[in-house]
Amino acid sequence: MPPSVAEQNPSRKSSSHFVIDRRQALSMGLATASTLLLPKKSFANADATKPVRFGIISDIHKDVMHDADSRLDTFVKAMIEQDVDFILQLGDFCIPATYNLPFMKIWNSFSGPRHHVLGNHDMDGNGTERPDVAYGWRRAETVEYWGMKSPYYSFDHSGVHFIILDGNDKKPEGQSGYRRWVGEKQLEWLEKDLQQTKLATFVFIHQSPENIADGGVENGKQVQAVLEKANAEGDRKVIACFTGHHHRDYLRRLGSIWYPQINSASYYWLGGKYLQVRYSEEIDAEYPYIKYTVPYKDPLFAVVTVDLANQAMSITGGKTEFVGPSPWEQGASREELDAESLVAQISNRQISLERK
Repeated sequence: MPPSVAEQNPSRKSSSHFVIDRRQALSMGLATASTLLLPKKSFANADATKPVRFGIISDIHKDVMHDADSRLDTFVKAMIEQDVDFILQLGDFCIPATYNLPFMKIWNSFSGPRHHVLGNHDMDGNGTERPDVAYGWRRAETVEYWGMKSPYYSFDHSGVHFIILDGNDKKPEGQSGYRRWVGEKQLEWLEKDLQQTKLATFVFIHQSPENIADGGVENGKQVQAVLEKANAEGDRKVIACFTGHHHRDYLRRLGSIWYPQINSASYYWLGGKYLQVRYSEEIDAEYPYIKYTVPYKDPLFAVVTVDLANQAMSITGGKTEFVGPSPWEQGASREELDAESLVAQISNRQISLERK
């Protein structure tokens, strides 16, 4: 892809040439859980008894990273061994090109339910099957290729409600670059869906509705308002809204809802100011955008356990290291780039969800 596509959004990311087996994956951070304690009767359906466990991964960027297949394979094998109920990827996964079918085969080797969230780069053209521009592929083509039922939908699992949102709607007044919008039709659907469920609810969207200034959903305040309205109408329904896109590691609370940011499985995009060839010349020649990033040595992902009977939710993440010099070793400002969230890890956290 030409630089014009990659530079439209600083979330063009990459990953590293590293393969680990599933037991190494389980030991590199999946052994320590962070617990979100849920107060009794603070959410809907507090009587659900069976815990729900799912694997979550974000921003692999198959079409940028040279070792995306091995990263995904590590995740899927770890989730099979962990015996999770389902797996979910938070976007910037792969474009619907013919040559990505082996990558999809790895994903589909997980025999349980598999869920997708559309990212802004999942419709990028590749210069061969489609023009090398943003939205070279139509959204419907990616949806069909991945086997999604719809760009946005909901499902229930063991007494818990899950909502998949799509932050790639067209802005009514038009815009340049990548879309960061949840349209009126989708917002109306979301409000109705929340009205129809009595279950504790978890939401997933690629671009964060709370981190608008850093490339999040432009009308994120509207999305937040719909979620908060559902919580104001009785039992707390919406517990958390998981996001990707930003390649950061943080957890924020706005109103009554938690917003866990799931770090990229592969890297953080630094841009042209800190160019660094991280791998061999051969890899750089075939994957020229990796040098715009600081890759993570190992793939990052997490297991989330929702245990309503015991009033708890745990997020079990992982920690690795940067490939090559860190941004700070390259002269980047820790304050400017927010060193606290620009890390090669998905942190373990423990918080209370009790209403203040």
